[in-house]
Amino acid sequence: MQQPQDNKRLATLTLAALGIVYGDIGTSPLYAIKEVFGGAHHPVPITPENVLGILSLFFWSLIIVVTLKYVSFIMRANNKGEGGIIALMTLALHNGKAGTWQQKLLITLGLFGAALFYGDGVITPAISVLSAVEGLEIITPAFKPFILPITLAILIGLFAFQRRGTASVGALFGPVMVLWFAVLAALGAAAIIEHPAVLMAIDPRHAVAFLLGNSVLGFFALGAVVLCITGAEALYADMGHFGARPIQYAWLGYVLPALLINYFGQGALLLSDPSAVENPFYLLAPEWGRYPLVILATVATIIASQAVISGAFSITQQAMQLGYTPRLAIQHTSDREMGQIYLPAINWLLLVSIILLVVEFGSSSKLAAAYGIAVTGTMLITNILAIAVATRLWGWSPLRAVLGALPFIVIDLGFFLANSVKIPDGGWFPLVFGLLIFILLTTWKRGRELLSQRLAADAMQLRPFIASIAEGGVGRVPGTAVFMAQDPESVPHALLHSLKHYKALHEQVIILCVKVFDVPYVPAVDRVEVHRLADNFAQVVVQYGFKDEPDIPAALALCAEAGLDLEMMDTSFFLGRETVIPKLGSSMAYWRALIFVAMFRNAGSATAFFRIPSNRVVELGSQVVL
Repeated sequence: MQQPQDNKRLATLTLAALGIVYGDIGTSPLYAIKEVFGGAHHPVPITPENVLGILSLFFWSLIIVVTLKYVSFIMRANNKGEGGIIALMTLALHNGKAGTWQQKLLITLGLFGAALFYGDGVITPAISVLSAVEGLEIITPAFKPFILPITLAILIGLFAFQRRGTASVGALFGPVMVLWFAVLAALGAAAIIEHPAVLMAIDPRHAVAFLLGNSVLGFFALGAVVLCITGAEALYADMGHFGARPIQYAWLGYVLPALLINYFGQGALLLSDPSAVENPFYLLAPEWGRYPLVILATVATIIASQAVISGAFSITQQAMQLGYTPRLAIQHTSDREMGQIYLPAINWLLLVSIILLVVEFGSSSKLAAAYGIAVTGTMLITNILAIAVATRLWGWSPLRAVLGALPFIVIDLGFFLANSVKIPDGGWFPLVFGLLIFILLTTWKRGRELLSQRLAADAMQLRPFIASIAEGGVGRVPGTAVFMAQDPESVPHALLHSLKHYKALHEQVIILCVKVFDVPYVPAVDRVEVHRLADNFAQVVVQYGFKDEPDIPAALALCAEAGLDLEMMDTSFFLGRETVIPKLGSSMAYWRALIFVAMFRNAGSATAFFRIPSNRVVELGSQVVL
């Protein structure tokens, strides 16, 4: 009986993966071939040799980069089942010595890769939805003035819907994408039947001949060819939601064949009718089928956008837990799915950026120039982090790890350099956007470190403090006080301020420290560590992984097993609230200190972040010069 149940679960997860993971790469046929042969940047002339060469490049890019690199190799580098650039960075840091240049380099690369992901999160919805709606112009040119307004309306509606969560519509994602890939394959197959010679492009010699015979143009063409593999990072990033096997089965058994058939079909159409370069995807369909195809494509691009938006929420939560972003308001949109979250600040930041992007660029062809640089930059960083994982965790020799990654590095570097020439035409956007995000991430981390150092310099050791309290002179009042602290061995500033103001302590005093480890989840059995101290003091260390969702009351309820009983209605939480003042000549550049202060002042409440009942919280302030 177990085997049928396992198969059923695998089939369910595979269907779900189709709906979430493959939206981005699955909507690339809308613009990839069009951009190669009809784009604004170095279009390739439509000749039989060129068409076969480009199709061969598409075929082998999907096989080598997506199938071999991501599906077969990178997915092995998972942090207890979790993938993505943050998870890979934490893996790469294992067994390294903190503070060394190697560790700092890996952290820098990982954070910049995460920052580029936000750039991808802005461009993907813009180019995907815009390219789908542009199909209306193929039906009749009368629609042209309405393409931008319709695109903006769809995107605004998509982001406005985020606060309701995706659980209600998530069940539709899989079936819709199954239909989408079936339509891709059917449209492509019909064209291939009329011009089966395009299947010769499977021979890699056509790709080599195209690159050698068109050295400069071939190099520029790589900047558009890379569009067929955008979204490959999502296969790895979403592995924690579905597992490796469902993603691999969906790719090899359904998505890859459908994509290849459609690309080859578009190539066959161009050989039969070069004028179809105006929009080879939509012109594959018969006239009667173009309205339904526009609708289906629009829904598919909305699904693709949803996956990227959810990914941005998830990566922000991970960065928050690891201390790279300030606390932001998190709303849980599902009672059953832990990963269903909504971050209003990130949601509206993405929407404003996307609106500006769509209005500024105005067409999918112009946006394509901005797209490739973020994707290829992230792919290059993934290679380097994977080498560190192979040497530090898998026991590979450095030579073996570098040689194993070298073919992928060469290919990704070629794609990156080809896209770098488009920096003046739009490629600057994801780099500038990513750099701004990177500055914010590193500034927050460095600022928190300096703030902790300033607070630690004035801190008292906990045990001598407790000994002095035990000597008498301090009154005790009924109830429990919980003081949150970064260091469980030091006296929290909030405790000292409380004692100064109230001249008394609660009957039971708990020093609570939250630690986040570089693993996705910490089991409930390891959630809390309790240490009983003298005079009714206790240390409680609450442990989370970077994908766990903090809940302090739930964690404290687990303390009963260690003999520390808490009555929540009789418990008060004391939190320190520092006012940070920047100073010239400090360890941080003054301009960065100003950024940190602005972020610190606008950070979300610790009360909401840790799910502490607000009516049980007392905040005590102090000033700290950075």
